[in-house]
Amino acid sequence: MGQTLWACVICLFCAPAWCQQDIVDVLWRSQDQRLQAQAPAEADSAAAATLRRSFDSLLKTMQPAPVVELRVTRGPLLAETLQGHIIVANESLAALPEPARLFILAHELGHVVQQHWLRTALLYQKWVPGAVTPAQTDPVAASLTREASALAHEHEFAADAFAAQRLQVLGIDRQELLAIFFQLGVVHDSATHPGTRKRMASLRARGFAAER
Repeated sequence: MGQTLWACVICLFCAPAWCQQDIVDVLWRSQDQRLQAQAPAEADSAAAATLRRSFDSLLKTMQPAPVVELRVTRGPLLAETLQGHIIVANESLAALPEPARLFILAHELGHVVQQHWLRTALLYQKWVPGAVTPAQTDPVAASLTREASALAHEHEFAADAFAAQRLQVLGIDRQELLAIFFQLGVVHDSATHPGTRKRMASLRARGFAAER
């Protein structure tokens, strides 16, 4: 989710004078275009079936179950949440060990359940009220960029904690959770995502991850 919104931030600061849309409309249209560009996986493929089984096992641990849609795709990213309730998951997730697959899907569910789309939209509205024009976006570019990045990192930590809690419900222990991050590979900080070390430190601080 964060990368899509971040791309939209960049576009806003280059918005032509004729753009008179509300900022939430701009965000929504950007994500809708991203959804339409996703190539769907074969609905009856073994990979799609595996992902849906994992997803259903997570939903069964949640009462009431959230309003959410899973779309299995062949897109460039492993997984992302769009428009607040649509989880796009790459069919390649089916090849991962079950705990890693569950963690990624649960992480995206965390974005849905914790209403990160709404919180992000409210942040953008705060900085860009009314129509999206250069007169609105240019003066706030630096501040919005900084605050949007901080909020995106906060959301990632919260989604990780939600995923860790779901995995505990499914019987996956703290040591396995640590192993998941190394299976997925170590990454560094970006504007939208904290690096692996920070994410592990956040989970340890919340009591979810064992010390290595």
